[in-house]
Amino acid sequence: MNATKTLLLSTLAFAACTTPSATGPSRVAGPKVSATKDAPAEGEAQVQINAKAKLLFEDAVKAAEAQKKAKAVDYAALEKKFSAAADADSQLAEATYNLGVLAERQGRVKDAVSLYKEALAKKPTLRQAAENLAVIAQNNGDEKGAVAIYQDILTNYPEDASSRARLAEIYRRRGENEKALELSREALFRDPRTLQAFKTMMAVYYEQKQYSLARLIALRASKIDDSDPEIAYTLGLINLAEKDSAKARVQFKKAVDARPDFLPAHYELAKMAFVQEDYQSAEGHLRRILASGGSNAQLLVNLGVAYKGMGQLDKAMATYDEAQKLNSDMPELILNRGIIIGLKGDPEKAITMFKTYIARKGGETSIPADHPVMTLIAEQEKVIKQREDEKKLAEEGKRMEEEMKKQEAAAAEEEKKKKDEELKKQQSDAKGGAAKDAVEKSDKGGAEKPPAAAAEPKKGKGAVAAPAAEPAPAPAPVPAKKDDKKPAGNPDEPTDGL
Repeated sequence: MNATKTLLLSTLAFAACTTPSATGPSRVAGPKVSATKDAPAEGEAQVQINAKAKLLFEDAVKAAEAQKKAKAVDYAALEKKFSAAADADSQLAEATYNLGVLAERQGRVKDAVSLYKEALAKKPTLRQAAENLAVIAQNNGDEKGAVAIYQDILTNYPEDASSRARLAEIYRRRGENEKALELSREALFRDPRTLQAFKTMMAVYYEQKQYSLARLIALRASKIDDSDPEIAYTLGLINLAEKDSAKARVQFKKAVDARPDFLPAHYELAKMAFVQEDYQSAEGHLRRILASGGSNAQLLVNLGVAYKGMGQLDKAMATYDEAQKLNSDMPELILNRGIIIGLKGDPEKAITMFKTYIARKGGETSIPADHPVMTLIAEQEKVIKQREDEKKLAEEGKRMEEEMKKQEAAAAEEEKKKKDEELKKQQSDAKGGAAKDAVEKSDKGGAEKPPAAAAEPKKGKGAVAAPAAEPAPAPAPVPAKKDDKKPAGNPDEPTDGL
């Protein structure tokens, strides 16, 4: 795994979110739809509900149970049925209570509080409504108000198991595990099917790393409600602690299948997806968390990491921009921005951001030598050096190319010179050969060439006279005619006669 991937995993910190910690869910389980038509306390005057309202209520409860089994809840249809029952008899507090449950499950907490209070006004002894008001207070951070409601319920109903289990959970969160176990056991003694008591006990044993006991309690709880997401979630945590990530993933998926808005399981699945480099799945879980919990800078940074993993660098940067609006001083935001900038080819700026991250974390002395950011800086410095080396090589290559061109030009010029000299030599040799042939022919008395004219002897001292030319032969005599007479004159001149 390279430094970038290691870093991304290390920055996947799901802090600052309203979800379960590693030790268990931080939100108390949601309310259940009540099937009770009227459950007066001991000594309480029983309110008579008309038959029509009872029938309508029973029909609404059956519809709710059927949808639960089918895992397809139609809130609008159920609200219509319970509203019809409540309208049929204004004293039917349970119908109003169930409308509150449906409102709370849809995230309309204020409406739920109003409906629970209305139900209590109709029937002060409706402990479920009071308990749900305490749960809402607890989930909103008003633990003191929640404790007051639970204790008030126990004062009026000493044998109430559910309120004991709720108090046990609060003590667990405070770190008072023994008190939490004691109250959980008391709740189970009064009602062996008190689910919250089992869930508190399994959480305590998980925190104490008694995984076998935690698993045993979780399995007992699942026999009461196999679709409860907290049970599956805790079993997933146990599997993770035992290094069985495959089984853990199955349990976390079971939790989100049972309740799609169960954020703790989405967190775990997102982290596991990052480990497997399944960035698309990680994106899906993070988006589900953001949709349920609103904007969160750390979650947005993690979403940007997922986009980066999918190669969508522009989307990653846009997500970091959103995170910066919420928390511009977050060190992880600067760090991950630097990663994107480095990937986009600006190593100098990336190094500046990495050093800013180190400064925000308290300086180099506050960061271990093997921290991934050190490797990231080294990688970007390597990129810079490589670019410098490539630049030098390019310059050297260009210089060598120019030198080679010069050498090639000089060699071409030299070659041309040699060729010219060779041509001249060939031409000279050709002329010399022709002259030699002419001399040789002259020496042999060749008839084809007229003899040269005799040179006029030079006059003067040292001149050698040329030999006298032999006299030309006299012309042959012309024979005289027989009747010719001897010319007068020289008597010795022969005549032409024979």
